[in-house]
Amino acid sequence: MRRTEQMPEDASKHYRIKPPFPHARWYYLKKLKELVEWGRDNYIIKNNGGEKVVLADYGCGTKPYISLFNENEYQYLGIDLEWNPYADIIVGNDSKIQTESNTIDIIISTQVLEHVEDPDGYLSEAFRVLRPGGRILLTTHGYWMYHPDPTDYWRWTSAGLKKIVEKNGFKVIGFKGIIGRMAMGLQLFQDGLVFKFPKFLQPMVVAPLQILIWLFDKFQRQEVIDFDACTYIIIGEKNNGSNK
Repeated sequence: MRRTEQMPEDASKHYRIKPPFPHARWYYLKKLKELVEWGRDNYIIKNNGGEKVVLADYGCGTKPYISLFNENEYQYLGIDLEWNPYADIIVGNDSKIQTESNTIDIIISTQVLEHVEDPDGYLSEAFRVLRPGGRILLTTHGYWMYHPDPTDYWRWTSAGLKKIVEKNGFKVIGFKGIIGRMAMGLQLFQDGLVFKFPKFLQPMVVAPLQILIWLFDKFQRQEVIDFDACTYIIIGEKNNGSNK
């Protein structure tokens, strides 16, 4: 599991939902929020007037996306290590989620998989706690700079991410990428350049590059980005009666 970001709760949530400009992740964080919303709108069940949908944020950090889910429709739970005050369900030292099998309707996992030591173990635990027919909405990196939090182990191709999710029992029912190769090249160039400048000058470097990243990203078709992207979302479904 990743560590909770080192900033107050309100600042962390604002940073993810409404990144300020110029910020070194301005365009990326806007696109990541849109990606989570796309998964929510197209693949997450709603309660339709019945009991709340049990939704768990797996590796929740400060629960930065909780505001995207209506509290009248979802019971939003955080899954994380014991030291995280935002965790409602604990992941033990054995990496097992401390809750019964077949108890959760939806799992969301945003930018966690690249940080976990054992991706197969992480996904198999998600599979175990989901009810039959339950779904996981998971985002993780294709291309990105090294960013330990406290560790950083993995990057995925579109094919490799589908393969590991299917390997752990899920049927892939949705997939999408954000930020294509040209724009991501500029993002990596920015990240290599900006820290060579004093902090007070960094916004002057970031602002024009973020605008160029936004412009260059419009040159690639979505079907191309889905194959080769900065970040992917994958939606997996636990088949009814499946025990992997």
